[in-house]
Amino acid sequence: MENGKLTPRLAIVIPARYASTRLRGKPLLEILGKPMVQHVYERALQVPGVDTVVVATDDLRVADAVRGFGGRCVMTLPEHPSGTDRLVEVMQTVDADIYINLQGDEPLVRPGDIALLADGMRVDSAVQVGTLYHAIDAVEARNPNTVKVVLAANGDALYFSRAAIPFARDEAPAQYLKHVGVYAYRREVLAAYSKLPAAMLEQAEKLEQLRLLAAGLRIRAFEVAPSGPGVDTPECLARVRALMAGELPASLPTLAATLADIKLVITDVDGVLTDGGIYYDATGECLKRFHVRDGLGMRLLEENGVRVAVLSGRDSPTLRKRVADLGITLYQFGVKDKHAACRALMEQAGAGVNETVCIGDDSIDLPAFAACGLSYAVADAPVYVQARASAVLVKEGGKGAFRELADAILVAQGKEHVFGSAEGFSTVMGRVAQ
Repeated sequence: MENGKLTPRLAIVIPARYASTRLRGKPLLEILGKPMVQHVYERALQVPGVDTVVVATDDLRVADAVRGFGGRCVMTLPEHPSGTDRLVEVMQTVDADIYINLQGDEPLVRPGDIALLADGMRVDSAVQVGTLYHAIDAVEARNPNTVKVVLAANGDALYFSRAAIPFARDEAPAQYLKHVGVYAYRREVLAAYSKLPAAMLEQAEKLEQLRLLAAGLRIRAFEVAPSGPGVDTPECLARVRALMAGELPASLPTLAATLADIKLVITDVDGVLTDGGIYYDATGECLKRFHVRDGLGMRLLEENGVRVAVLSGRDSPTLRKRVADLGITLYQFGVKDKHAACRALMEQAGAGVNETVCIGDDSIDLPAFAACGLSYAVADAPVYVQARASAVLVKEGGKGAFRELADAILVAQGKEHVFGSAEGFSTVMGRVAQ
């Protein structure tokens, strides 16, 4: 009881499906000798003031594992279309005033973040649904797997989207916020949820929270620090295992804001500007497949005051021809020491360490990562290379990864109009190439 009023009862519900499409048996995957769902459960128990922690599953293997470590489990029907619908079923057997939906693939969840969410619901009884968010950079904002949110002045969500919102027109600044998919619901909201119609917005974006917004319900968002990764793929699992074992730093620095200061981009070739394939013609000449959008990205940077340097451990007439066609005058080929080569390119470009970003795909690029203030790995880089980068791009090498970074730099420097509008592009199109 607080100030003569009964404290709302809090239940944390952890949905845990065995039949994950991308990582089968995900709740039972071992991390430091425990199934993943046990890590989530134990962290939920650390939330102050929680009355009940329960795992909701439709699989007896998960239920047996939960009961095996002493946890509470509720069996639910397998055909629920969303996690919220599953929570509605749990509500029939777990009595509480506030229900927090905590995903079973978040073993790095911070109990303090969940406590912040719970306190926000307790303090303001007018808040019907609560959730979490944190700031991200323009690169991550372009990833459709990252859900973004825009907020009203009071912290209520105006909209959620897989698109990069807000759209930064001309040179207007934009701040991007990532929605962290943890929800707190009041009992009466859950009771009404399954009766709400599936809105067009929900169906288009495949985001169940849009059903609530479309029905006129309020979702209050609370800010937290950038969170650790969840587990969606084998690569995510390897990274989380390494983080929890102390083999990687608990968090990488958030350096996206310094994209606004970048004066030099150093790019690897094989596996970044190409797909990594090496082909030989009948004469023994090495052939490579480049992406035209990367070439345009290079020219857009150069025309807007950001130098581009090409760095490769190989040398060939094909590579030299591509660089010449694009008008790139900073390059080093046949390089063995990429750390020293990056420093030499910085000196040529008149750029400092914190004004330089590099992009790579494999172990040979790690010395370059160490030399530059920022480093980006392509999406198909090995997980141990991704772990050493400042950030990981959405695109794979040879499939527009360089262009993705180039666009993010131009956005950060207020120059999105040069690729985002006909008027802006007309100012540079006479000097660009693909």
